[in-house]
Amino acid sequence: MLLIVVLFLATAMVSAWLVLMGMITRDDWIAAAYNKVLDNLTAIDKLRNKDMSKQEKLADYHGIAAVVMKVLLGGNSNKEIAKLEIQNQQLQGGRLNALSVFVMPGYVLQRKFDAINRSNLHKTILKRSLELYGRKHAENKSRQLLAKLLSYPIIGVAASLTLGAVTMGVGNTTVGIALLGIGTIIVLVLVYAMYDELGDQAKKRREAIARQFPNMVSKLALLATSGMIMDRAWKETAYSQNLVLYKEMQTTSEELDNLVSPEAAYGGFIDRCNTKETAKLASAIMQNLSKGNEEIGALLKGLAKEAWLERRHTAKRDSEKANSKLMIPTMLLFISILVILMVPVVINFSGL
Repeated sequence: MLLIVVLFLATAMVSAWLVLMGMITRDDWIAAAYNKVLDNLTAIDKLRNKDMSKQEKLADYHGIAAVVMKVLLGGNSNKEIAKLEIQNQQLQGGRLNALSVFVMPGYVLQRKFDAINRSNLHKTILKRSLELYGRKHAENKSRQLLAKLLSYPIIGVAASLTLGAVTMGVGNTTVGIALLGIGTIIVLVLVYAMYDELGDQAKKRREAIARQFPNMVSKLALLATSGMIMDRAWKETAYSQNLVLYKEMQTTSEELDNLVSPEAAYGGFIDRCNTKETAKLASAIMQNLSKGNEEIGALLKGLAKEAWLERRHTAKRDSEKANSKLMIPTMLLFISILVILMVPVVINFSGL
């Protein structure tokens, strides 16, 4: 009876999968191709930054040391970058060989059932995607992740059910049930991990922005109080480094240069950074655009002072957390040493 139920469920899920595959439209393929191009562009940026970091390290060495370091650091990523660029050209030209069909039913489900796009899950993913990808790409990246979250459980659980049913069919009922249960759990855990990873990325990004904020706002305050107009001070600060916060400032500066309204540009900056410090900074700049540099300079100095105080408090909290985490290994080490010292003593007493 159990075998029949498992076979029925596996057949139903595979049938649903095939039906959804048959409902894929041109718009679904375009959405998937667009996201694949974005993924490739992100990978290209990471590879170029990696190569740039290698070059900066090699610049500190000369002669034989430079040759040795070049071997240790490895070559550049030109071949990988070229491969990704060719793939993007093919995708933009309509060749979709690089796309995975396993994710496509998820796009179909989102298109067919509008309730999915109004769900809390979609809202949460969209909010996190706004931080990571900005308004321009957030909606598409949200669709991509949601498609994976919808597609992979269907095919993954169907595969687990099928494997379990086959094993049960040859007489190994216990093993079949175990494979069925473990396989299903693994699939669901991996799918949840994909969703949770987005939150982890957003959290790490906010933490990085918070760490970089004190230095950034101090430099911005110095330039503003020295008489430089705010747009120029913002741009000078933005292009002084290549870290996460500064890249977001660069994006805002480019938008201002392209005649995007300050409210929209700084509003986008607030959405992408999503920290109380950056929100306070951008709000202060927007409120004082018409009041000149004298007042904004004083506000920036105040923000810098608050930021450094918060940085000290954060460092203190982090050190306390680190100390508490070290208590367990310290206690284990103490117990191990105690055992090592006491065992010979106990043996000697036993011998007497």
